[in-house]
Amino acid sequence: MSRTLVLDTETTGFDPATGDRVLEVAAVELVNLVPTGRFYHQLIDPEREVPEEAVKVHGFTWDMLRGKPKFPAIAQDMLDFLGDDPIVAHNAPFDFGFLDAELKLAGRGPLDRVRMVDSLQLAKKRFPGLPNSLDALCRRYGIDNSMRTAHNALLDVQLLAQVYLELMGGKQPGLALATRSNVAAPVVITVDSDVTARVPRPILPTEDELAAHRAFLGKLKEPLWTALEAAPPPG
Repeated sequence: MSRTLVLDTETTGFDPATGDRVLEVAAVELVNLVPTGRFYHQLIDPEREVPEEAVKVHGFTWDMLRGKPKFPAIAQDMLDFLGDDPIVAHNAPFDFGFLDAELKLAGRGPLDRVRMVDSLQLAKKRFPGLPNSLDALCRRYGIDNSMRTAHNALLDVQLLAQVYLELMGGKQPGLALATRSNVAAPVVITVDSDVTARVPRPILPTEDELAAHRAFLGKLKEPLWTALEAAPPPG
């Protein structure tokens, strides 16, 4: 049994070294690439103002987050959920860097980089030179992301879990050897073997269409099939 976590964070900015903080953490559990239905999600008081540029990205202001738990209060629950298993994130060094900074402020050690799986790097290897944002990958794989009007960590990890499945080869959930009792049952599609045979409906050209086709062929100079017809038979 292989357990993996798909994780995302939302923050007040781009760099924890300049005082930016985490304000949302979400993770979903996969077993053998199958979502189990277990997830972790927490909004966090960042203890600082959220710049307008960041609000435009995820929609959270500091006023909306006042009264939410501060990171030290949620750190243990988050770590318990993450366990010791691999953690997938899109541009994973960004999320790991922010979580490490928060863990340090909370008096805890950093996440083991051996656990880090960067789905952005996986996508760049699969699609070099193409856009590989989460939205671009959803469009490429036909994953419905119409609800993603703003960055939201919980929605993003649910979408990323589907993208990660495709990046890993599109393994069908029904073939996964998941053994946990809380793994969602695969959807089984059955085909009725007693289906009435289709009735052939040939499309026959009209005389006008045949005449137009002959006129078109008459305009071609040395068409390939005339050379083939003139060639001697093999042997």
